[in-house]
Amino acid sequence: MAEVVWSIVVAGGSGARFGGPKQFHDLGGRTVVDWALAATREVSQGVVLVVPEASSIELVDLPHADRPDAIVQGGSTRSESVRCGLAAVPLDATIVVVHDAARPFATAALFDAVVSAVRHGADAAIPGVPVTDTVKEVDEHGLVVRTVDRSRLRAVQTPQAFRAVALRAAHAGGGESTDDAALVETQGGRVVVVPGEALNRKITMPEDLQWARERIVAGEAG
Repeated sequence: MAEVVWSIVVAGGSGARFGGPKQFHDLGGRTVVDWALAATREVSQGVVLVVPEASSIELVDLPHADRPDAIVQGGSTRSESVRCGLAAVPLDATIVVVHDAARPFATAALFDAVVSAVRHGADAAIPGVPVTDTVKEVDEHGLVVRTVDRSRLRAVQTPQAFRAVALRAAHAGGGESTDDAALVETQGGRVVVVPGEALNRKITMPEDLQWARERIVAGEAG
């Protein structure tokens, strides 16, 4: 059976830590979200863009973007925003990719890798990079409980691909998580990790945006 792949680009955050909606800032002559949309379009038959609540963003406001097929307003949390996007994905979609607009440099190869893993039997596939720092678990008083074995840890990125029925079932209960794969995990789904990318950095603070602009000037992205 031929797969039908749709993607949700989540650009619904308020950017509280950044000081405003970072996803609409300029990055190399395009907005941050334009970069995410263009990458997502390469693997998708349809794309839904989730924008902040009460947003006035329209298609005409995205002149450089590979046009999304739908723009919907998100909710007050990331999970609510994903559910808003998921409601706009046609029911005949068999694979759904969820990507954060704040990660502009994810490559087409990374999208292909997570989609391929779902095609080959995973309920969810997520990119992850090894944790290089020593990690300590501490209690509420700041006392070290234990040192975690970092060899088995991965820092998770997006895009994340899902078997559509698994993602819909995971969100049906209205659960909350900063990571959609965690909701699939709680449903007993099979989640696999594929190698992430060093340049697939999330823009969270102003210095992250400056870093991204420097990568474009250096010819490392784009």
